[in-house]
Amino acid sequence: MKICLTSTSNSLDAALDPRFGRCAYFIIIDPETAQFEAVPNSSQDASGGAGIQAAQVIANKGVKVVITGNVGPNAFQALSVAGVEIITGASGVVREVVEQYKRGELTKTDAPTVGEHSGMGGR
Repeated sequence: MKICLTSTSNSLDAALDPRFGRCAYFIIIDPETAQFEAVPNSSQDASGGAGIQAAQVIANKGVKVVITGNVGPNAFQALSVAGVEIITGASGVVREVVEQYKRGELTKTDAPTVGEHSGMGGR
């Protein structure tokens, strides 16, 4: 099973990026084998629709779970429609967050955690 974590760079030792739609990278990993792919977020600097575009990329990669800090309403809706489970409130180093997930320490999110356009400022 593939999971996706938002990341500040293309490494498992990078910090988890708290923004979904405007993160720098998506780390797509099989938590059992630790094989991963770092995917640059092409919608990071989009003028609008970044969350929806990012959700489409993730869904097309066959991801079943997204782990991030926060997710806005448009991304939440797009991921939910695609059948992707969303976990928010995560922080720390990507590698450590994967371990937290494997230990069952992270919980599914049932609603967006920020408003629209919240990730656009203050990078």
